[in-house]
Amino acid sequence: MKITLLGTGSPIPDPNRAGPSSLVASENTTVLVDAGRACVQRLVGAGVFPAFLHAVVLTHLHSDHICDLNDVVTTHWVMSGPGAALPIYGPPGTARMVNAMLDMLREDVGYRMAHHDDLNHEPNVPVTEVQPGDTFAVGTLQFLVGATDHRPVDPSVGFRISDGTHSVVMAGDGVPATSLDELLVGADAYVQTVVRDDLVQAIPNARLQDILDYHSSVTQAAQTAARAGVAHLVLTHYVPAPFPGTELEWASGAREHFSGNIVAGPDLTSLEL
Repeated sequence: MKITLLGTGSPIPDPNRAGPSSLVASENTTVLVDAGRACVQRLVGAGVFPAFLHAVVLTHLHSDHICDLNDVVTTHWVMSGPGAALPIYGPPGTARMVNAMLDMLREDVGYRMAHHDDLNHEPNVPVTEVQPGDTFAVGTLQFLVGATDHRPVDPSVGFRISDGTHSVVMAGDGVPATSLDELLVGADAYVQTVVRDDLVQAIPNARLQDILDYHSSVTQAAQTAARAGVAHLVLTHYVPAPFPGTELEWASGAREHFSGNIVAGPDLTSLEL
């Protein structure tokens, strides 16, 4: 199993970091987790064209996690054969969001079908809305859905993804929660959005400081990883974004609370299990 951090950024635009999105791949099955800003470019940087994706899973419907979904869907559609499907799994509300997105794309779809004789089918994006406790399979990967705490964003979910040998929990955004601890038990790796609360608190901006009450700090993520006994803690979606090459400072903050392997780096950082 290979986990690739496609985008490690946040809603704050950064020239070095795409928006939050990750890739999980194992045995010819490749799944995109969230679809933040510029994730299609990062997909290609990871050697994966959108047409190679087997599904997209969404942790929640914050704009920074879905704003490039339309590009993923469009590029998958125009690069695939007739009727090729791109299933999307996400929390309740996902179907309405995808339907609205397809309505937004309606003119573009019409133009392309009118121009290309061999493009005679619309995008095929079946949506499955999931709840905590649900399970489903995509190719060789098995998914277990768990609740996360990102209130007032509700619902928000995490995914435990297993290939039969290894498992990773893609937690999305949120603060520590019993439900997340339960999802992590026995997993090999834990991927978590993190904020540096010390840096955010030093910035006199109320809207920025508001993020502290619904995102895990580096310390909280490390403590969660330690409680669960995972081998690997993967930090991503950094707020505020570290300067390139300084991500290890974030890892050192986690080291005080977690003795396992800590992964922190720029876009396209990967972990193989």
